[in-house]
Amino acid sequence: MSPRFFALAAPASLVCFLGLSVLSTTPARASMFDFFPDQSQTREGRPLASAIPRETVGYGGPESPGTIIISTNERRLYYVLGNGQALRYGVGVGRPGFEWSGVRRITSKREWPDWTPPSQMIARRPDLPRHMEGGIANPLGARAMYIGGTLYRIHGSNEPETIGQAVSSGCIRMTNYDVVDLYDRVKVGTKVIVQR
Repeated sequence: MSPRFFALAAPASLVCFLGLSVLSTTPARASMFDFFPDQSQTREGRPLASAIPRETVGYGGPESPGTIIISTNERRLYYVLGNGQALRYGVGVGRPGFEWSGVRRITSKREWPDWTPPSQMIARRPDLPRHMEGGIANPLGARAMYIGGTLYRIHGSNEPETIGQAVSSGCIRMTNYDVVDLYDRVKVGTKVIVQR
């Protein structure tokens, strides 16, 4: 039985601009949340990237509060709140050939995680760094939640324009703003259901 979701209320749109060029003068581990929601441009005059707004929706499925459900077809992540509600976030998902589904658990969490590309990724992209310290330029963004039994994570991104797209190597991408919100709600052991 697939879960049923419907919109209940949509908070004001969240405007994120997390491009590297915007934050290049900020120390690597500094706060990324220097947002200017009432402005239409960055300090450099570039247009701001808009995130898919996070919203509370109705949930009529069987999963317990605290469960994460990822609909790769919708490119949305649902965090079940209980009382017939869930939070819905926009996400980026695996590109064609890198889609997957299954039921797993969050096995660890990291703030400003380092990134070591797996050997499979290095084989496809030998130009990638072998290791990258956590920080604003890191492709894992501000937070990462590791999905046990896979090479994948739910993580932030320094490319907010990829949210709502199928461009990753299988990881679930979120804006840094949203991944921090989800990270603060999720515990190690949280059930993750990935649906295609």
